[in-house]
Amino acid sequence: MSPLVRLARVIARAPRTVVVLAVLGTLGLYALATVGVTGEGLFQRVTTGPPLVTGSDSWEVYEARIRTQDPETGPRLAIYVTGVDVDDAVVAQETAEAVDEIAALPRVATVASPFGLGVGPAYVPDPDAAQVDPVAQMAALIDADRTGYLIDVTFESFGDDDPLETHLEIADLVAGHVDAMTAAHPDAVSRAFSNPLVFDDFTAQLEQDLITGEIVALPAALIVMVFVFGGFLAAATPLTGAVASIAGGLAVLYGFSYLLDLDQSAVNVVTVLGIGLSIDYGLLLVSRFREELHRAGTDPREARAEALERTLATAGRTVLFSGLIVAVSVGGMIFFSPEMMRGFGGAAIGVVTTAMIAALTIVPAVLYLLAPRIVGAGLLARVPGLRRIIRTTSNVDREHGAFSRLAGWVQRRPWLVVAATTALLLVLASPVLQLNLRSSDIEALPVGNERRDYIDAFTVGFPDLAEPAVTVHSLASPAELAPYLDAVADVEGVTAVLEPEVAGGETFVGVRLAAADSSGSEATAVVRDIRQVPTDVEVHVGGVAATQLDFTDAIREGALIAGTVVVIATFVLLFLMTGSLLVPLKTLLINSLSLLATLGVVTWIFGEGHLEATLGFTSTGGVETYVAVIIVAFGFGLAMDYEVFLLSRVKEYVDAGESNDAAVRKGLQRSGRIITSAATVIVLVFLGFALGDLLMIKEVGVGLAFAVLLDATVVRMLLVPATMTLLGDWNWWAPAPLRRLHRRLNLQH
Repeated sequence: MSPLVRLARVIARAPRTVVVLAVLGTLGLYALATVGVTGEGLFQRVTTGPPLVTGSDSWEVYEARIRTQDPETGPRLAIYVTGVDVDDAVVAQETAEAVDEIAALPRVATVASPFGLGVGPAYVPDPDAAQVDPVAQMAALIDADRTGYLIDVTFESFGDDDPLETHLEIADLVAGHVDAMTAAHPDAVSRAFSNPLVFDDFTAQLEQDLITGEIVALPAALIVMVFVFGGFLAAATPLTGAVASIAGGLAVLYGFSYLLDLDQSAVNVVTVLGIGLSIDYGLLLVSRFREELHRAGTDPREARAEALERTLATAGRTVLFSGLIVAVSVGGMIFFSPEMMRGFGGAAIGVVTTAMIAALTIVPAVLYLLAPRIVGAGLLARVPGLRRIIRTTSNVDREHGAFSRLAGWVQRRPWLVVAATTALLLVLASPVLQLNLRSSDIEALPVGNERRDYIDAFTVGFPDLAEPAVTVHSLASPAELAPYLDAVADVEGVTAVLEPEVAGGETFVGVRLAAADSSGSEATAVVRDIRQVPTDVEVHVGGVAATQLDFTDAIREGALIAGTVVVIATFVLLFLMTGSLLVPLKTLLINSLSLLATLGVVTWIFGEGHLEATLGFTSTGGVETYVAVIIVAFGFGLAMDYEVFLLSRVKEYVDAGESNDAAVRKGLQRSGRIITSAATVIVLVFLGFALGDLLMIKEVGVGLAFAVLLDATVVRMLLVPATMTLLGDWNWWAPAPLRRLHRRLNLQH
């Protein structure tokens, strides 16, 4: 007796207990994720920041910046006021008054503006600080067009208090004073910026996008499944696993946040994967359970125990193999050196495992309890306008129908289908040749966000104060660095080497580039050249351009290891499932081509800026580097998910003695409805999350939605049956020793 059959018997003996434990567990896991052990939930533990590679030059510079920050000061807050006349005496007077009011706020150290300087209650003189000309300092805070100015606020360290919450509270007070000051000027606009405000914006936007995605995706999924199963009860059953998977997935992410630095977007990305897989697995199990009840032809109450055993022995086996293969696919990311990618990979493994466990426990228990009420079509099948549609879409009895006819059509012209579908995939993949990988920061926030608008305006208004694309760091003194900096100034593409800045005994030097795009290929090429400049002292080259270069290089280096592990593990798992060597090889080749086509479409949309108005985004001129990795990893996993659905059913018929071609036709008929239904649902899920405003979430949503759509139609319905027809009985070939091994393992249906 297989372990899955034993599991089915355990569930059948105590289904209500399983459901009650699942409800309590779901509530507990959700509470753990949102509140945490110490009151700090998942959304407070995730991080945001540049995609750093530990040990790289850019990481060394970033760490040095943090290391040399004054521990007695808190994050700075800048307010950029535009749309005013800086030469107006009234503006000067009102700003000076506002500066005095802000300086009086608790925990404020200093306030600087073009019209006066304020000293707050937290100000502590630093005798070692360099003397600054106050007149020059104030003049530097007026923008280039003299239509705006900055108010710069510094704070004391917030110590053991919640730094984020404390900063946000004081920032609100500061903004209130500025808004009161500008109220009399109808054209005046004030924008606040600080690192904590950026973090808070990303967190709030992620939470909003997650809610938006769930509000859109889950009801849309329910509607599709009503048509698939002909009733609300059967349709709602897969959602029980999805809800549990969401809670479990968030709890898994919370746990991983103690092991790795989880990027904020990981919450949305892996949660949507868990929802999609849960619904996929639920659809497969519900469909097979109803099929087994129909086949029994007796009272569902009497047949449900045996039907559940048969369901878990077949569809449950498919879910188990699919879960393992998808976990391997997404888990390949743990072999990349950037901690961000390892966090994605580890969290994704946990979420996939959660979805698989929920599908093999909660869904079967609910099915057992609802068996008498989910066999036939529900109330909607009695509605005249829907009766015929639902009876067709919810039928689980036929071995011949639209999908078997499609397979027969393909089998009569397999070479034509292979040629046409391959040509289509290659055309779709062609934009990959122009793929530009980049790592966005503030521009990932939606247009209209205050922090993004601040940076856009600041870059124009204060070009000399904008963060340089490259930063050189060294423990050497400015004098010792001088020969090296002179050589850097001569590098093609360098426009200026700024005055060295010494902090904590370490030297930092900003380098400005001619490249307009600090994350583009032109800027990263200059970084490579700067790093080749000979020097007698140790230096590290960091900044935006260097971070982009190091992250992309690390992804390329890790791709070989990750890809090798995923390919070998997937090949082995597919062999264990099918007993064939050719089927896994063919599957890997086809899925690779499909993924290239998906990346090509994502490049065309987001890299080249097509469909900006339709999808509501502004192109950055490339695709997020880690998004491309996620699309490949998750897209490969989902493609394998549908491949397992199809192959397991075809192999079931082959093992029962059917010919290869007949098995393909019957297998496609039995699995085609589930594949297309599951794909429809998961496309809606991904598109629901694509309605969010964060650029990387939108890229992931659109990219994976297209990957699933392409795979479930062109690949799974046309290309796979055509290639299986051409191979014929060779599909199931393996050397005799491996065939004997497969039989000994008893992995047959």
